[in-house]
Amino acid sequence: MSRRARIRRLEGPILSSVAGVFSVLSEPTRLQILQLLGEGSLSVSEIVTALEMKQANVSKQLGILSQAGLVGRERDGANVRYSITEPMIFELCDLVCGKLRKDAEARIASLK
Repeated sequence: MSRRARIRRLEGPILSSVAGVFSVLSEPTRLQILQLLGEGSLSVSEIVTALEMKQANVSKQLGILSQAGLVGRERDGANVRYSITEPMIFELCDLVCGKLRKDAEARIASLK
């Protein structure tokens, strides 16, 4: 059975939800934040420092990731720390990166 035959057909609200997750992942800043949080929980200020971005932009992106259920927040004294709540996101990223790597290798091979 081909890989394509194993994919279930999605419709209506489920299809919209899946599209929503991909939409959230389409923004490079959000992907950078997810990569950082893959190493452990961080505060907004730690993320701002690591990415050298404005606090307002980081907070906005964290809000979108939180609404999508990909990150969660936990109060730590006066700070709020963010962490990954859906580790499957890294499996998805590995699949996409694997595809891009194969494409690049095929392009390189065709140039030889």
